[in-house]
Amino acid sequence: MAPLASYRASSLSFTIDASVATLTLDRPERKNPITFDSYREMAAIFQAAIGDDSVRAFVITGAGGNFCSGGDVHEIIGPLLDRDTKGLLAFTTLTGALVKAMRACPQPIIAAVDGVAAGAGAIIAMASDLRLGTSAARVAFLFNRVGLAGCDMGACAILPRIIGQGRASELLYTGRAMSAEEGLAWGFFNRIVPRETLAGDAAMLARELADGPAFANGMTKRMLQMEWAMSVDQAIEAEAVAQALCMTTGDFRRAYDAFIAKRKPVFAGN
Repeated sequence: MAPLASYRASSLSFTIDASVATLTLDRPERKNPITFDSYREMAAIFQAAIGDDSVRAFVITGAGGNFCSGGDVHEIIGPLLDRDTKGLLAFTTLTGALVKAMRACPQPIIAAVDGVAAGAGAIIAMASDLRLGTSAARVAFLFNRVGLAGCDMGACAILPRIIGQGRASELLYTGRAMSAEEGLAWGFFNRIVPRETLAGDAAMLARELADGPAFANGMTKRMLQMEWAMSVDQAIEAEAVAQALCMTTGDFRRAYDAFIAKRKPVFAGN
């Protein structure tokens, strides 16, 4: 698979600055809706990231004061009405592949959410590892508003683990928007920042994570994912193996050497 530095996306903006990659949904005139192509391209980027050590953190954001308004009504919703069951399943499998790719890549993903994050946009924010929002952020899992179930792209599995079963049930049954204040109080947002500093704050957080021990960060993400399906005893055993593997890395030695020398460690990611 080609390195991420050579990847050229046609449906969104994709840039890499040092070891931080930024995906920007960039159709601001329509609040950055997702198309078939952007589903495929985002999934391909995160799939490629599994084998690309040069990128150590991601930021996902939207242009023009909104995050993402969900699937494009004209380019996705309308054409779906003409598909048979097999074709519809192919589409829902495509959308789920994006979330699976986001969860499988070892790099932490930060969603920088301003304005509308609706439908698939809410899912992308949910599937990220960390979320920064502004006071204008409105997150709506509005699938039932268009006659669909709330069980879309892993929402019924992931959202309750972030905000709790009762709160997730309310949002998925009603389709109402979660305000920034609710999102912060409920644990959906890690923090709320001013709109004018959102991009910089997300980049700073991504830079901090990228400067950390990449192998260990990837292991943390892997275990956070895997341990959903484990008992506590199983989790403790799995973490013993995971931590022992981290102790074989050069970064573990670098941290020790830096501590002895009374300086900040510089991690190499291996």
